[in-house]
Amino acid sequence: MTAASAAPARAAPRAAPAQRQPLRLLTINMHKGFGFLNRGFVLHELRDAVRATGADVVFLQEVLGAHRRHAQRHPTWPAQPQYEFLADSMWPQYAYGRNAVYPDGDHGNALLSKFPIARHDNIDVSMGPHERRGLLHCELALPGTDTVVHAICVHLGLRESQRRAQVERLVDYVAQAIPDDAPLIVAGDFNDWRERIGAALDAVGLRDVFVERDGVGARTFPGRWPLLRLDRIYVRGVTLEDAAVLDTHPWPHLSDHVPLYAQVSA
Repeated sequence: MTAASAAPARAAPRAAPAQRQPLRLLTINMHKGFGFLNRGFVLHELRDAVRATGADVVFLQEVLGAHRRHAQRHPTWPAQPQYEFLADSMWPQYAYGRNAVYPDGDHGNALLSKFPIARHDNIDVSMGPHERRGLLHCELALPGTDTVVHAICVHLGLRESQRRAQVERLVDYVAQAIPDDAPLIVAGDFNDWRERIGAALDAVGLRDVFVERDGVGARTFPGRWPLLRLDRIYVRGVTLEDAAVLDTHPWPHLSDHVPLYAQVSA
């Protein structure tokens, strides 16, 4: 066979694009299991509502690890910590960042995950002895991939000077501890009612999913009549698919905040 009559070489088949993993996210300040204006112990109803969202990763703020006085007062108080009670059989992995400790018990942030939590750390960002705050950082290993998603659960201080310093700590931590190309989700109660922290988070590439979609942040507080944009979901290195403020029944009476939901792909 001559060169002129040789069969043309076949092109090598193209590799199939890597399939992206969908992640359904929920964040809520759960007000220690008490309803709007502390009208009743609602932890059992809250668990049902959180489960109904089908979220893969749940960011919780103001979650009790223990509280002796409440346990004595409320007959349906669970025997286990609130984050374990909420996780139940739906979220096999969870992490707790204990921030405030007092004679009756303790509270902090928690993260529930359907994916393995490869490691977690609670970074103290307290500014003084009276408001204990932390950043709960979890590394989530997505099954069947080599992707590690970094998730940070946040609850910042009530005073603007505290929040400014805490956001600086958060930005420094992200810059130093998290690879630039790693998927990152930062969610929780930022208490940023004046909406002044966005520019600082821009510096490390974090974007508010509601600002990205709607041009403005989500209103989440107070629960019955949301006016202030306190709660946020910030992302980096993922694609936003959907986002919603869960401000209809039953959510407004389950806390003093309403939760935020988002779906992203990593």
